[in-house]
Amino acid sequence: MPASRSRTEHWRESLNKVFERGGALEISVDRGNAENADPARGADLVWRVKVLRMTDSTIVIEPPAACGATIPMGAGVRLVAAMSIGQNRWMFHTQTLGQVDAGPGRPKLLVLQMPTGVERCTRRDFYRISTADLKLPRVQCWPLLDPTSIRAPEAANRAQITDLSRTNAVLGVELDQGESILLPEVGPMFNAQLLNVSGGGLGLLLSNDDTRVLSSRPFIWLRLDLRPDIPAPIAVTARVAHTHIDSGANLYAGLAFDFTHNADHRTFVVDQFAKYIQGLSRRQGGSSRAQAA
Repeated sequence: MPASRSRTEHWRESLNKVFERGGALEISVDRGNAENADPARGADLVWRVKVLRMTDSTIVIEPPAACGATIPMGAGVRLVAAMSIGQNRWMFHTQTLGQVDAGPGRPKLLVLQMPTGVERCTRRDFYRISTADLKLPRVQCWPLLDPTSIRAPEAANRAQITDLSRTNAVLGVELDQGESILLPEVGPMFNAQLLNVSGGGLGLLLSNDDTRVLSSRPFIWLRLDLRPDIPAPIAVTARVAHTHIDSGANLYAGLAFDFTHNADHRTFVVDQFAKYIQGLSRRQGGSSRAQAA
């Protein structure tokens, strides 16, 4: 029996291995059945969260977080979750059951319902199964030549998103190439996809051709596209923490959020991630309420 099939049939053992090794799940708010998904829907934001405890019926995980701030979820939110072992990936449906205390002064942990089964993703459709299809957000990236030049562009980004939110408007469908937005002092733009967000950073999938760009400049200025859930791309600064190329010649980059040169922007970015979860949960009909910690 092929190893991948065996792991699918014995998925509980695989999930337990993830837990024992201090591993993580990736979770995203469920937008509905893959066959009936709206092609005009927004992107699916994926959070990487550590598995902390398990029982026969529950999985206890870290709550979603961004920029070092926790984004709580209430009970009743339907999620799509995934676990990875090596080059293999399995996805499943679950829902939040509530929160449990983690100790004095620590964020409450999130309790998930144990799934009844999992489905293996193919190498070609690494974020899709028969009942779920994750659409990764697009990201525009610029190597940042002068980190001190970000304050005005990030202030302009806050004003743009705030103004659009007040009028319930959304920026046009196509992303511009930077000509019509205020940019810091940057090099040539390149594109990426956002794989996941964690408490301190984010993971990107890039073209292998961009390896040299990442190695030449430690800071990257990003515009993360979560429209229409957030009315305009979110601008944020990050620094390159690590990169690696997998067996399929895909370039993965781990970036850490950086607010050294514009500390005021951190709260705004966290608020946008919280509003994203809150909006999806509300439309889903769940009882979740998200807010920045």
